[in-house]
Amino acid sequence: MKPHKRDGKHHRGGRPDKPHWQQDKAAEADEILRIYGAHAVEAALRNPSRVIKSIQLTDNAEHRLAAVLAARGLAATRVQLRDLERLLGPGTVHQGAVLEVEPLPEPSLEELAEAALHGGPLVVLDQVTDPHNVGAILRSAAAFSAAGVVMTRRHSPPLGGAMAKAATGALEHVPVTLVPNLARALDALGELGLTRIGLDGEATEAIEAISQTTGIALVLGAEGKGLRRLTRENCDRLCKITTSGTVESLNVSIAAAITLHALAQRRAAGTPA
Repeated sequence: MKPHKRDGKHHRGGRPDKPHWQQDKAAEADEILRIYGAHAVEAALRNPSRVIKSIQLTDNAEHRLAAVLAARGLAATRVQLRDLERLLGPGTVHQGAVLEVEPLPEPSLEELAEAALHGGPLVVLDQVTDPHNVGAILRSAAAFSAAGVVMTRRHSPPLGGAMAKAATGALEHVPVTLVPNLARALDALGELGLTRIGLDGEATEAIEAISQTTGIALVLGAEGKGLRRLTRENCDRLCKITTSGTVESLNVSIAAAITLHALAQRRAAGTPA
């Protein structure tokens, strides 16, 4: 299946020039997301591609972010802690800082595949729903120079809120695209030249034995369920992380970090594919 060619980057919202694997009933381009927490808010403010709609800060947070606010010529609305608790709910760790922002432009699968062909792997998440896990995966993707992240538009956490806070700013640096049908997206990535490697605890091949260093789509399954059947069938290889202890199953974000680190080490060492 050949994906249609497209020009430029695309915002979420199901524009008519998107191929069928990217069309859906997605949020409109003017969707507003909330980002909170000191690191996530500062990273968003420092990202010139991030459109900021409103800024709500406590006195302490405004003082802490004064330099970056001045650099972008932005003014904040001063609020009290109780105002943010009413907005976000009690117990939310917002550190006195909340932004309302537009979603970042989405790269196309072609753009992400091109980056993966010449660099770090593209991380593909199969309905990973826990925002803290996705945030941690984004941190690892940023730390180990992944080409980007692909997630399903449904059954994935919103690109804001708890996930953005858990990512501690990585959301501003790692390209993310959302697709309505992961099997079709994986099919397209294969046609674009990527080797699709699924992590599966029951696989016989060890990820440590993979010599390939570029052109990889690393596919990770949901918490507990792992890879779905169609996802497994659209992988070129299934691999597991070798463990030596009594616990064989690893949290998805830990598995991502281990694998991304191993692949980064191999690239740095110049291991031939």
